Amino acid sequence: MERDDLATLRALGFKDDELRALGLCEPATGDPGNLAEAYIRRSKKRDDLATLRAHVRDVCRTATNAGVAIRRVWFEQRSASKAHVRREEFEQATSAVLDGLSKTLYVWKLDRLSRRGMGAVGLLLDEFDKRSARMFSVTEGLDSSQRGARFAIAFLSERAREEAADIALRTKAGGDAHKAEGRWPGGVVPYGLRCPKGTGKLEHDPAEYPTARRIAEALLNGDTPAAIAEVLNSEQIKTRKGKYWRAQTIIHLVQSPSWAGLIPDRDRATDEFGNPLDKWHRGGNPLMGPDGHPVKAGNGVVTFAERELILSKFAARSRPGTAIGDRTRGKRKAATILTGVLRCPHCKGPMGNGGRNYRCLARINQGPSVCKGVATMRERADEAIAVLWINHILGLSPDSPTIQVIARRWLTYQDPEKESRKRAVSAALENAASRELRLQKEFFIGGGMAEAQYEILRAELTAQITGLKAELSELSQEADLSPLMDPEALADLWNVAGVEGQRALLQAALKRVALLPAKGKGDRTPILDRLEPEWRDASDNPAIEAAWGAWGKRTA
Repeated sequence: MERDDLATLRALGFKDDELRALGLCEPATGDPGNLAEAYIRRSKKRDDLATLRAHVRDVCRTATNAGVAIRRVWFEQRSASKAHVRREEFEQATSAVLDGLSKTLYVWKLDRLSRRGMGAVGLLLDEFDKRSARMFSVTEGLDSSQRGARFAIAFLSERAREEAADIALRTKAGGDAHKAEGRWPGGVVPYGLRCPKGTGKLEHDPAEYPTARRIAEALLNGDTPAAIAEVLNSEQIKTRKGKYWRAQTIIHLVQSPSWAGLIPDRDRATDEFGNPLDKWHRGGNPLMGPDGHPVKAGNGVVTFAERELILSKFAARSRPGTAIGDRTRGKRKAATILTGVLRCPHCKGPMGNGGRNYRCLARINQGPSVCKGVATMRERADEAIAVLWINHILGLSPDSPTIQVIARRWLTYQDPEKESRKRAVSAALENAASRELRLQKEFFIGGGMAEAQYEILRAELTAQITGLKAELSELSQEADLSPLMDPEALADLWNVAGVEGQRALLQAALKRVALLPAKGKGDRTPILDRLEPEWRDASDNPAIEAAWGAWGKRTA
């Protein structure tokens, strides 16, 4: 039997002989108090594999000296300072401790754990304390279970967050300076162009430019993006990634200022609290220089004037208030249940809304040369998937991950204000914990505050933190799962959900559903027999027959 992390350790460059010496070759078993999780985070590519192996060795050496075996090494390359970045390996490492699989979480250094400050670290340590577990930082030698360690952890956590803010500021200043000088800011270069390493300038790509220029000239002649995509696909000319062309792909090319060899000035996306995300809005306008002219980054597929002309042709074909070229309508509400989930039997691609039918999106966007397409009536497909979904959910055990996900998604859809409030309370709790730390630093280290004033402020902050923790605990209570165990209640839940709610319920349990092709024209095979769903987990609830029997008695 192999360890779950053996493939990861070998990918880091460890040989089996060294793994045996470190105690990482065989699965670690025993009392949870003698087991530990090791979390290794690579923040940047400059942390080479030799550095990461050294981190693992340091952690193993510390664990061995403490008489603890490493149950699993969790490794990932993720930012620890951005709240919107989900760290799956970190979540699994902490969950292993919270679930009682082990009692210790080792990190090489505290900033490898988190750069979000004491607000985030403190909440984690609170949960560890409830379970008599601990977090141990190898480099600093800090054990969260020892008296007085939390103050040091709080100080280092806040310093890590401030360092992350300084890094972000320096990075942004450098990026803005390079863009002002006409240097390519990085990222994916538009089709038809390339940026030789070290030059910072765009130039024509000999392999792609002829096709890219052909697309540009067709657009200047008034051809539609869909027609251009169909011609390219019929000639078996693929995109850079080897895929078929889509109308939307061509539209995105034109909307990018970089296709014209210009520096883009795009708006960065933010979350509901105004914090920046690692996403930028598509398209954008060219960055204007001090002279009022666009800043050039080198050669483009089209000129600035040609780009403006193509965009004006797009605008002339747009219809305000419709899906045709109108980018001012905001996000459209969902109109169908199975869009993106239902799969075409020919190309295996997604099917989407085609009026009264579900139609193959490859056929719509890329033409018949890519897929001959298929269509099926929306109403009967929706009715069939409702039956399949209800039967599947009733067959799941109560502790199924799908049941829990459905409960969370349904709660989010049913009560979005509660979920929004939960996120707001979490942010306020992190902020209060940070203010508490600054208050302690001012009193104990700065010495510029009277003791009476410190006690008053500390009491107010403690009351705030206690209240926020209580509110967060109340908001985090598990949803009522009883409707998911009863056929009649489950059917009512589906029927009152509406299209958006049904999509949320369905996608929590279903990966995709394949539509089998018709046997011929006028095929009368029931639609239930032509749908092959791929569920996220298997149905294994022994109480399903009893549930259907109870419903049958009520409806008899």
